[in-house]
Amino acid sequence: MKDKAFETQAIRTQTERSSFLEHSTPMYLTSSFVFEDAEDMRASFAEEKDRNIYSRYSNPTTSEFIEKVCLMEGAEAGFAFASGMAAVYTTFAALLQSGDHILSSASVFGSTHSLYFNFFPKWGITTSLFDVHASKEEIVAKIQPNTKVIYAESPTNPGVDLIDLSLLGEIAQEHGLILIIDNCFASPYLQKPLAHGAHLVIHSATKLMDGQGRVLGGITVGRADLMDQVYRFARITGPAMSPFNAWVLSKSLETLAVRVDRHCSNALALATYLESHPQVAQVKYPFLPSHPKYEIAQKQMKAGGAVVAFELTGGLEAGRQFFDAIELLSLSANLGDTRSIVTHPASTTHSKLTPQERAASGIGEGMIRVSVGLEHIDDIQSDIAQALDKIL
Repeated sequence: MKDKAFETQAIRTQTERSSFLEHSTPMYLTSSFVFEDAEDMRASFAEEKDRNIYSRYSNPTTSEFIEKVCLMEGAEAGFAFASGMAAVYTTFAALLQSGDHILSSASVFGSTHSLYFNFFPKWGITTSLFDVHASKEEIVAKIQPNTKVIYAESPTNPGVDLIDLSLLGEIAQEHGLILIIDNCFASPYLQKPLAHGAHLVIHSATKLMDGQGRVLGGITVGRADLMDQVYRFARITGPAMSPFNAWVLSKSLETLAVRVDRHCSNALALATYLESHPQVAQVKYPFLPSHPKYEIAQKQMKAGGAVVAFELTGGLEAGRQFFDAIELLSLSANLGDTRSIVTHPASTTHSKLTPQERAASGIGEGMIRVSVGLEHIDDIQSDIAQALDKIL
C-alpha cells in the first residue's frame, strides 16, 4: 500500500480476510491467542516468530490501526495506546532515564505540562521550555549536556501557534537529540513531521482520528529502533489500546480525509468572519494571512486544521458571557469532533497552569478555542455571532 494515495491507504489497509471472506474488517475481541504445540509456544515467546500472543502486546485489530497510521505518517513502526496522554507518558518513560533533560516548547497541552513539572522531577527528569517564536539560536542555547529529547506541538494547543518543524529537525540532527512531535491538531492528512526531521510522532486518536467523540485512543509512530523501546516498555506496563477502540478508529480513518477537508473549509470561513468582529481582539488560524507563521503553515501543512483560537476584547468576563450565550455549539474540553465545540482554556484544559505559565504559552484570559465541526458553516457562524452580540 506504500505506493497508494493517502485516501486509498486509509480505506484498503486491513487485516487478512478470514475464511468467512468478510468485506469489512472484523473485531478481534480476545485477550489471548492459542498455540499449535509446545514448540510454537516456545518460539513465540522467544520472539523467533512474529505472531500475536496476548492483546496487551499486540492484537490483529490494533495492528491494523497502527499499520494505517504508519503508512499515513511514513513511519517504520508504531504502538497504540488507551489514550493520547498514555502515548505521551509512555514514550517519554521508555526513552528517558533519571538525569535526562527534556527541551520542550512552552505551548503544550496542560497534562503534558503537568508531567514535566509535577511528576518527572520525582524521577530526576528535568525540563526547560522555549517560546514558540524563539529563534534557532535561542532554542540551541537551552540545550544542556544531558538533553535527550526535543518535544513540540504544531499547531499548538490551544493557541494555534506554529513551530517550524524543519528548524527543529535541524537542531535535533546537529545535536544528536530525539525529536518528538505531537501532530494531533493537524492529523497525518495535513502534516507529516517525519518528513521534516522528526523521529517520533504522537497523536491523541481521540480527536480528529476518531472524529465523532466516541472513543479514547493514542498512538506513537516513527523510527523502528526507538519504537522498539516504546513497545517493550508498553508491553510490560500495559497501556495498550482496546481492540474495540482500535476497530472504531481504524474505520474512522477511512473517512479522515473527507472529514478534515470540511473541518478546514469551515474553520477558515469562521476565522475570516471573526477577524472583522468588533468584540474580537485577535484571531489565530494557520491559513489566515494574518497568522504570524502563515508562511510556515503554507510550507508544512496542507490546510489549516479544525481549530480556531480568538481573544475577546473584554477578557475573562466577556468569555463567561460568551459561553453562557452559546446555544448550538457544545461546551466541552474535547476537539476534532463532527460537532463544533467551544472551550475556555484558562478555566478548563490549562487551569492548572499559573497565570504566568498561561501567558508564556500564549493563553489569554479571554481566549476562546473553537473546534470547528461539520455542521453547515452558516449555522456555526450564526451561533457564534449571536453569542458575541450578547457580550455587554
